[in-house]
Amino acid sequence: MILVWILFSTFIVSLISLISVFTLCIKEKLLEKILFVLIGFSAGALIGGAFLHILPEALEKNPSSVVIFSYFIFGIILFFLLERYLHWRHCHRGICDIHAFTYLNLIGDGLHNFIDGMAIAISFIASFRLGIVTTLAVIFHEIPQELGDFAVLVWGGFSKKKALFYNFISALTAVIGAVVGYLIYEKVGGLSGFILPLTAGGFIYIANSDLIPEMHKENNLKRSGFAFFAFLLGIIFMVLLRLFE
Repeated sequence: MILVWILFSTFIVSLISLISVFTLCIKEKLLEKILFVLIGFSAGALIGGAFLHILPEALEKNPSSVVIFSYFIFGIILFFLLERYLHWRHCHRGICDIHAFTYLNLIGDGLHNFIDGMAIAISFIASFRLGIVTTLAVIFHEIPQELGDFAVLVWGGFSKKKALFYNFISALTAVIGAVVGYLIYEKVGGLSGFILPLTAGGFIYIANSDLIPEMHKENNLKRSGFAFFAFLLGIIFMVLLRLFE
């Protein structure tokens, strides 16, 4: 039964990649406003999910805080390297090789989604509640990310249909990661004590290095206020999940 939930959750996460199709019928200014609010909510949900759900669960699995927070730091380092070397735009004297970057972007996203899939699988094995929380946190940060990835692929020369297709194929690696995580867990006990803090580190890195800096770029006080309110709602959402578990 757990495997069914794992596969269902990761497939739903993969379907998020197709959300870009709705952007085709939304005016650009409205899309920017929606995306900006989603970024704020996503940042809050990632931080709340990491500190209120994933890390406490990891500490229950392994009471050694030194070990858990070492894995947490490693998660931050891993996602830094993933972003730095697989999402790096190749530029020379102001001219960027966008076409080459599109393929690097797909590879980086595929690996990122694979890790997300493993995290969802291990979370469900640890507890059903944690699996739901991790899935929601992944979905929240995937929405703005997938919209951005779609834009990059189109910008890099892909047709809109081709961009949607390749983005979806890249997203399906989450399902592969989930299956691998599930199978590995059966053979390697205590894997959750490593994957959970690693996931928390990744969530914190994404929130603080990618999403929150985007919020700071907004000079309009009203829009900035809406984004901050959405950020608080993301945290509150995770608090409520914790209180009513």
